[in-house]
Amino acid sequence: MVLIYSDNLNPRIEYVFRLIFTTILRNEVSFTTKSNRFLKSNLPKINYSYERFGLEFYIKPHRFLHCKAIIQPDIRPVWYNGEKYFFESSSDSIFPFDPFAAAFYLVSRYEEYLQFETDKFKRFPAEECILEKYGLLKKPVVNIWARMIAEKLKEKHPELEIPEPQFQFKPTIDIDNAWAYAHKGLLRSLGAVAKSAVQGNISELRTRMKVWMGREKDAYDTYEFIDQVFEGNEDKVIFFFLLGNYKQYDKNLSWKNKYLQNLIRSISFRYDVGIHPSFSSAKKKNKKKVIVEINRLQQITGKEIKKSRQHFLRLRFPRIYRNLLKTDIVEDYTMGYPSHTGFRAGICTPFPFYDLKKESATSLMIVPFQVMDVTLKDYLKLTPQKAAEEIRNLMEEVQKVGGTFSYIWHNETLNDQGEWEGYRKVFMQMNELGFEWNNAKK
Repeated sequence: MVLIYSDNLNPRIEYVFRLIFTTILRNEVSFTTKSNRFLKSNLPKINYSYERFGLEFYIKPHRFLHCKAIIQPDIRPVWYNGEKYFFESSSDSIFPFDPFAAAFYLVSRYEEYLQFETDKFKRFPAEECILEKYGLLKKPVVNIWARMIAEKLKEKHPELEIPEPQFQFKPTIDIDNAWAYAHKGLLRSLGAVAKSAVQGNISELRTRMKVWMGREKDAYDTYEFIDQVFEGNEDKVIFFFLLGNYKQYDKNLSWKNKYLQNLIRSISFRYDVGIHPSFSSAKKKNKKKVIVEINRLQQITGKEIKKSRQHFLRLRFPRIYRNLLKTDIVEDYTMGYPSHTGFRAGICTPFPFYDLKKESATSLMIVPFQVMDVTLKDYLKLTPQKAAEEIRNLMEEVQKVGGTFSYIWHNETLNDQGEWEGYRKVFMQMNELGFEWNNAKK
């Protein structure tokens, strides 16, 4: 138990201290606004107020955590341990910056509530993120700060017990398009043939015909290989299925397609499954579409669906997460960037969504991911060798602080053909190392 003193407690302060000590460091916290109780207590304790009493563990709060309006805070760089952090504290504080204010700013995704220029899919761009601007995007700084706080607090209170960091591995697979050519129905297939013919794409026509005649395996049918990679670790894996109506960016088969339904049932028998809300469902006017798509997946699997990840990683705060809360979704896996690897919220531990506009923590758990196959190849233009190095570096960052490493991969990128040649090996190496580290934990 760690005792926190603040002369002005509010939901932000309570949330971020629970995040640091309970969620990350696995210790309980209690709060007091009574200075006498704080001074008399023999518990490990932190004075988080504007008045220092003596030689206690003291951090002067940045005024950011006491603000109520959602406005752009005054952010200035603060150097500590060779890194550029933000939200300055005072010279008599344990740290020259306020790690609690900084952590709250990142984890609440405060900057995504402010005005910003969106990308072409109306998403918050990584280039606008303070972590990218400060060169910190590839470090789980919130977890790092938590460990720093714990080490300093333990110097004053040796009796404080902090569990050792434990690495967790959470593979996730998105099924945006179950097959390239197979099982797509007569009208859709004839339309694709006509398009290929008009464009003069003879190679694609030949491949399509071979798949239809059973002479060649569909390029996106990589499920047998995926099963081999995950054998013995099926309980750690989640598959997300796109079941939206056919649109420009939602091109999976109809949810009524019997082959797709059989595939989903087969996968849900061995793995956990979640909904992949469609691109169009993220529009404000289409918020009820998520409920429809969840019901479709529940109807197919016969299971309650509790996990979600937005198609195209389309997040708008707080609307998307509020919609998920209304559908009884309990975990979301969208927290990451399409264009950059790293830590969008500065954290590699699942954490509860804080609704800034309501100033309250919620029951929705956010599980961040650090890397996506499309990011590595299409956005960053990495060779398979460089992609493997990037993944290894990120995994080591997570291992050091005892967080959860999660990734996004797609069935269609595992065919080891054409532009994706070599990436199957990257996938295998990543999972081999991840399961090894996860299963080696005490």
